Amino acid sequence: MKHGIVWIGATALVLLVVACATAPYTGRSQLLIISQAEENALGLQAFQESVAGAPASTRADWKAMVERVGLRIAAVAERPDFQWEFKLIAENTVNAFCLPGGKVAFYEGIMPVCGDDTGVAVVMGHEVAHALARHGGERVSQSVVAKMGTDVVSKVLGGSDAASQQMIATALGAGAKYGALLPWGRTQESEADQIGLILMAKAGYDPREAPRFWQRMEAKTGTAGRPPEFLSTHPNPETRIQQLEAWMPEALTHYQPR
Repeated sequence: MKHGIVWIGATALVLLVVACATAPYTGRSQLLIISQAEENALGLQAFQESVAGAPASTRADWKAMVERVGLRIAAVAERPDFQWEFKLIAENTVNAFCLPGGKVAFYEGIMPVCGDDTGVAVVMGHEVAHALARHGGERVSQSVVAKMGTDVVSKVLGGSDAASQQMIATALGAGAKYGALLPWGRTQESEADQIGLILMAKAGYDPREAPRFWQRMEAKTGTAGRPPEFLSTHPNPETRIQQLEAWMPEALTHYQPR
């Protein structure tokens, strides 16, 4: 028993030493024990499973908007290794996600909240920021370290059974379909807001639209049944708006209207 505890402790220490990474733009330290290539492969797998049975939207105007904005955000993301793909799903869900490798899906339900290209850019920048900051890989890594076993590593990276596939999908951000965007940790959500603000500004979209988007989101989803912020995986809209306003001066330095 004692030797087992020592082995687990030593393994955890090695992982913490060799898996240190830094998030782009914010410089936050991260634990990542899978490679970007592995993460992209998991993202592709989760994307294919998420959209396989989903009805494709027939709204040509919304589809064109998502792809138009997505390509502009992708151009400033500076990730030539990503195979960008943009889908619009015909479901009345107020949600969107971007998986590792640049696989993006919007649901029709979020489009009225977005309103126009700039509103879509708020969501697109936020979701792409999750992929750029490797939040999915970070969550997979945290899950593996929490379990601390080579069989778990194999299952997570291989995704050979339904439980492992669901774990991967949830960690990467495609496993939770409902809610106002995805249930990442509050730190990751705030980081995606901050990076997303910069991305949309660099792409030529006015970042001052971001707080207005979250005001519309709050009006759409309401506060009924919402847990206190300390029990939630998301910052409350009021907190997000305050944070976005605090980051706005930096974002505006990147903004040049197109």
